[in-house]
Amino acid sequence: MATASVQSLPQISLEHGGAAAGKAFDDDGRVKRTGTLLTASAHIITAVIGSGVLSLAWAIAQLGWAAGPAVLMAFSFITYFTSTLLADTYRCPGPLHGRRNYTYMDVVRSHLGGFKVQLCGIAQYGNLIGITIGYTITASISMVAVERSNCFHKNGHKDKCSVSNYPYMAAFAVIQIVLSQIPNFHELDWLSIVAAVMSFAYSTIGLGLSIAKVGESGHHVKTTLTGATVGVDVTAADKVWRSFQAIGNIAFAYAYSTVLIEIQDTLKSEPSESKVMKKASLAGVSVTTVFYVLCGCIGYAAFGNDAPGNFLTGFGFYEPFWLIDFANVCIAIHLIGAYQVFAQPIFSYVEQRCGERWPESKFLSADHSFCGSNYQVNYFRLVWRTTYVVLTALVAMIFPFFNDILGLIGAASFYPLTVYFPIEMHIAQSKIPKFSARWIWLKILSWSCLIVSLVAAAGSIQGLAQSVKTYKPFKTQ
Repeated sequence: MATASVQSLPQISLEHGGAAAGKAFDDDGRVKRTGTLLTASAHIITAVIGSGVLSLAWAIAQLGWAAGPAVLMAFSFITYFTSTLLADTYRCPGPLHGRRNYTYMDVVRSHLGGFKVQLCGIAQYGNLIGITIGYTITASISMVAVERSNCFHKNGHKDKCSVSNYPYMAAFAVIQIVLSQIPNFHELDWLSIVAAVMSFAYSTIGLGLSIAKVGESGHHVKTTLTGATVGVDVTAADKVWRSFQAIGNIAFAYAYSTVLIEIQDTLKSEPSESKVMKKASLAGVSVTTVFYVLCGCIGYAAFGNDAPGNFLTGFGFYEPFWLIDFANVCIAIHLIGAYQVFAQPIFSYVEQRCGERWPESKFLSADHSFCGSNYQVNYFRLVWRTTYVVLTALVAMIFPFFNDILGLIGAASFYPLTVYFPIEMHIAQSKIPKFSARWIWLKILSWSCLIVSLVAAAGSIQGLAQSVKTYKPFKTQ
């Protein structure tokens, strides 16, 4: 994930006039931004390509050759279109010379205001919390897959090789407790770079293994235009619910609106940030779509209607076991960094609000030397961030359902953050007349996406309900 390098820059006051100040600072008094089309495109690609790619073969298997790629393409077009609308809102009132906004909530506050700012905060931070829980689940599944892969290699594919996720979830939480004490995004760049490399590594390995499986002598699996067959692979009810859930998984795989404004805030002001961001969105979404279509469709061709929910941990692949081990280790390392990328905005928001509420509190503001070293510890940060990590780990242990969680997160965040707010802010910024042709078209798009999100959420909730019926918490499955 590259989002760790797109944090808001520290506020620095301008000196009075002077050429040096003009070179060092932007028009808002912040350190001069240096981002380009290339860096923004890279940020988008690494922000989008993540663990969502692992479920795409399963999603295509539920929808089939006809609807599966069509849904992938539809989400890519919608994501690109609404990202161009969102890019124009970075400055207010105009996209070229207005005042800058540094976060998604700032953008909504400038263009819409009122209750919608709180609604945006609930959607954005709820999405971030859900992602941290989902990543805890996914990281543990990947580490379990390493142990099971070695077990299958040693004992044969028919061995049960039962392994508990919980020790790995606990280990992941311990690592996050340590990393969470890093004060802010400014010191996370190295972790983000490593995570980005890992995401490309495991995605490429999964794609390569799928291609190899399709090319195997005698390889034959059942694939159809409509996906999993009613009465053969699934019941009629399961077909409907799984299709809904697959739509949510695809929505999750494309979501990057939560960090778009932060990415745009890294760009140089010449040429215009909105123009560069639109080009970057086109490049980023195009590359991602090609990668997703390849992973989803070739994964479906490799596994057919029985495609596993996670094509690197569902054991459609057994050999070469060392390569599968390596891919799953890459997933775990990626998610260690990705967790911090999505948790840091939550940490910062809570700490900022508490600081405003209790400005005189030494517990909140004072740093203390750790065991006589130069490292400083803030007691509030230590307690609050540790509590957050422990709570997300506990929720992950109670509900370790990979596909259902992905679908629910995708459904809950896609509509408000990717569609609703960009469209509403575009209407307000451009002063589009009510009931005009463009206004009606935008509203139809918005309402259609709301229906899709509700359908996807229903599928994921039903999947969670079914999993809960047979699941016993804290027991090895």
